[in-house]
Amino acid sequence: MKKYIYTMMFAFMSIAIAQAQRMLPKQKGLEVNAGTLSDNDPSRHYYFNIGMTVNGNNGNYQLWALEYTHQYDEYKNLRIPQETYTAEGGYSFFMLGDTRKNITLNAAITGVLGYESINRGETLLYDGAKILTEDNFIYGAGGRLSFETYLSDRFVLILQGLTKVLWGTDLEQFRPSIGVGLRLNF
Repeated sequence: MKKYIYTMMFAFMSIAIAQAQRMLPKQKGLEVNAGTLSDNDPSRHYYFNIGMTVNGNNGNYQLWALEYTHQYDEYKNLRIPQETYTAEGGYSFFMLGDTRKNITLNAAITGVLGYESINRGETLLYDGAKILTEDNFIYGAGGRLSFETYLSDRFVLILQGLTKVLWGTDLEQFRPSIGVGLRLNF
């Protein structure tokens, strides 16, 4: 009878202490992010991002993402939209965190390819003014500093600062942003 009681006590203690392992190698995750490109008016300058992560060793992971960025420029009473569609891929390195990886700080380096559209390709405005900047294919590099915390065994809350340096653009070459996201690990 003692063996049965000790076995049951050990089983209950193991269940109470056990947590799912986090950042397992080759574990995949799907993340969705949104944020702003400017602190002046976040409703005018925003982005949406959907990505996939593949965990490596020691809290590092590969990052693959698609992003839509929307900005406005004012001209008289008209808002001129500037839209950017990008794909990026890179690697995120574990910087700081606790031993169980409940809270981590990661830094990522990515390569960026995409297309930017100004006023959806229309060069003439209603008053006859002509937009001199053109739609372009763009390329460059990106960086990301992310603070990640597990909400549960599968859900991760992400607070991040991003920056992109782009070539082939007629707009800003240096594009910083901040955002928040959620990752589902499966």
